[in-house]
Amino acid sequence: MLQFDIPRIPIGKAIEAIIDFLVENCSAATNIFSDIMEAFIDILVDGMMFLPPWLFILCIGALAFGITRKRSVGILAILGLALIVNMGLWKATISTLALVVIATLVSILIAIPMGILAALNRTAYRLVMPILDFMQTMPAFVYLIPAIPFFGLGKVSAIFSTVIFSVPPAIRLTCLGIRQVPEELIEAADAFGSSPQQKLFKLQLPLATPTIMAGVNQTVMLALSMVVVAAMIGAKGLGGEVWKAIQRLQPGKGFEAGLGIVIIAMLLDRILQQFGTKNKKPEGGNS
Repeated sequence: MLQFDIPRIPIGKAIEAIIDFLVENCSAATNIFSDIMEAFIDILVDGMMFLPPWLFILCIGALAFGITRKRSVGILAILGLALIVNMGLWKATISTLALVVIATLVSILIAIPMGILAALNRTAYRLVMPILDFMQTMPAFVYLIPAIPFFGLGKVSAIFSTVIFSVPPAIRLTCLGIRQVPEELIEAADAFGSSPQQKLFKLQLPLATPTIMAGVNQTVMLALSMVVVAAMIGAKGLGGEVWKAIQRLQPGKGFEAGLGIVIIAMLLDRILQQFGTKNKKPEGGNS
């Protein structure tokens, strides 16, 4: 039986060399970014912790009702957050909320321009989509590896890995929403002499908003799941409570922390769904 001595392709060594090069040459920039991000996280957490829990819960309940116009969502917010306080997980929940909010905002700032570019430029579309396929199929734990050399252990590394993990759905659905705008409407806008900017901001983006919000919703859910995984590199929060429960074999505490994550996820999901439906106009309604 013939055997072929095929040399091994040094993919792992090449990745390590690239990371080492970036760490050595970009350390000043990453240190500045890390310091700014840590300060912003601390300000956000301190701001949310400034209010007493009962007042913060009432404000969130009123906000949820005001956005969704559903009493059930407001009651869910109040009862769910009150249960979190009762379980002694309020500080961890605030920390998790801060990480998810920051990671989601950064993801949206990256995703929407990238999705618009991919939707309007065929070359960009062909380049971006295979990269998104790669990012969405890569195991979540892998994204923790490059974060540590750049930012060390802590919340900044958690945000970095969370953004990389959660940004693909927002890019993909932003692109999909714009590409699904009916061609007849595009032709009508061209016939009236609309510029590309006018078509984008007055036609394509408004019609694509429900699809874009679906992508944002998925990004938030992925950010929540990644924050739990990122507890292994010092993210703390509810994910940290789950990780400690695993290490100490405390299933009850782990379930309580998981329940807190479920409550936050359900609340954010209901609110974000409403943002998407607000932009849908009923058929036959006035434009």
